[in-house]
Amino acid sequence: MPITVKDVSDMFGKDVFTDRGYYCGKVSDVELDLSRYKVRSLVISAAKGTFLGKMVGGKKGIIVPYPMVQSIGDIVLIKHIATPLPEEGEGK
Repeated sequence: MPITVKDVSDMFGKDVFTDRGYYCGKVSDVELDLSRYKVRSLVISAAKGTFLGKMVGGKKGIIVPYPMVQSIGDIVLIKHIATPLPEEGEGK
């Protein structure tokens, strides 16, 4: 079932959490597919000290494909993002 919102601008600034309860940051932008009138992805700005902030390091945020969005209400809920495991020899 597709997720619908009445107004795309309502998504800006909403807090984003994973389905495991980790806080990621806020929605800072939305990428649209105007030929199909659909949302293509959300740009999430990573807050310092959060799950996402630690995962992306010095980057400002990530682009999340819209199929990863599970629900939109008072907050935006996305599927959990797996953290890549460090390679052997890294971090030593």
